[in-house]
Amino acid sequence: MTAAAKTFRNDMTMMFAIHDALRRELEQILRITERADDDPRHILHAAAGWELFKHYLHIHHGAEDDVLWPAVTEALADRPDDLAVIEAMEAEHAAVDPGIAFFDAAIADPSTRPEKLAAIADRLHSGLGGHLRHEEDEALAIIDDVATPGLLARFGAEHTARLGAETPTFLPWLLDGATDSSRTAVLGQLPPPVRDLYTATWAPAYARRAIWTP
Repeated sequence: MTAAAKTFRNDMTMMFAIHDALRRELEQILRITERADDDPRHILHAAAGWELFKHYLHIHHGAEDDVLWPAVTEALADRPDDLAVIEAMEAEHAAVDPGIAFFDAAIADPSTRPEKLAAIADRLHSGLGGHLRHEEDEALAIIDDVATPGLLARFGAEHTARLGAETPTFLPWLLDGATDSSRTAVLGQLPPPVRDLYTATWAPAYARRAIWTP
């Protein structure tokens, strides 16, 4: 049984929504690097999608690294097997940043051949995708077992604080292509005025940006 099929004590709606959004963008990056009708370097360098992907990934991982993992690690002092899973989460985070930087350098280098860019994108997709699966399959159940409501509230508050004034962009990005059930679950956690803004203003404005079009 995957983590997505398990029953959690705590609400993991936003965690799964963010993971799904990151997977969606990884797939889009792969599609762009496999295109034969345009220069994928140009698309990735000029479009907003790659920058938004990096930014929201760093916000999510940064909040986990600074708030979630340290507290969960402390709670697992006498559970070495579970502690090893959380330590693996931290190590996987540390491995993502060099991959992002390497891809950035390849995008910026005019000599990068499309086939090389596609190979780098495939490694990024495999690495980050594997981390997301690992977190869902093993780490989330551990977090759910030891995290207090106060810790999860602090984690959510840290995530929100790092977004700052970007909710009008982040929320449509998060829900772009989401299933109806996921969209309903995420929006259901928000105050009615925010839901109304999302529907009437933020989502249409985000759609007009066409973030993967240079």
